Amino acid sequence: MIQKNKSPERDTLICDFVGGAVRHRFRFGGGRGQALPKAVGMKGGNTPTVVDATAGLGRDAFLLASMGAQVTLIERSPEMHKLLDEGLARARDAGGDVADVVARMNLLLGDARELLLGLSPEVVLVDPMHPPRNNSALVKKEMILIREIVGTDEDAIDLMKTALATATKRVVLKWPQGAEPMAGLRLPSHRITGKTTRYDVFMVG
Repeated sequence: MIQKNKSPERDTLICDFVGGAVRHRFRFGGGRGQALPKAVGMKGGNTPTVVDATAGLGRDAFLLASMGAQVTLIERSPEMHKLLDEGLARARDAGGDVADVVARMNLLLGDARELLLGLSPEVVLVDPMHPPRNNSALVKKEMILIREIVGTDEDAIDLMKTALATATKRVVLKWPQGAEPMAGLRLPSHRITGKTTRYDVFMVG
């Protein structure tokens, strides 16, 4: 994990499950027909247990929890973990349906390569932080700030290998659409693609 120096703007980054884009997606999203729920295997009444091994701001975990999944979030950056913990606390305090969702989210601090060994998730979701794109002007300011905190996940291949060894049903790799497959991995069992993101699904067991 390679980190950058802190910028003054970093203090503007927050984890918000109560309002904004997350709330809108919660209210008006496409349900289990969206790419991520399909990728983790939410078909019909099936609701697997999920470990989000690279939690970030927790938005993917919140989406899955909003559909009934029990989700364990793992974040190894203490700064990002603090933002997540504060966001979850605000959601619990808000009450109502948002509090019901975050009750299904369990946040852990640590290296997923170690913590996964003590868990038995049906599904592991991995969303590595990628190196900056050449067309950096198109990268959202928020993503730039997140990259300053968590750095670039140079050890993503090791995490994927641990995920494949510990998941009982599947591993889902969130990857830029059009990017080459992660070097060192077997080909995915199948892919679910979107406009800018694809999900490489590796069936196990």
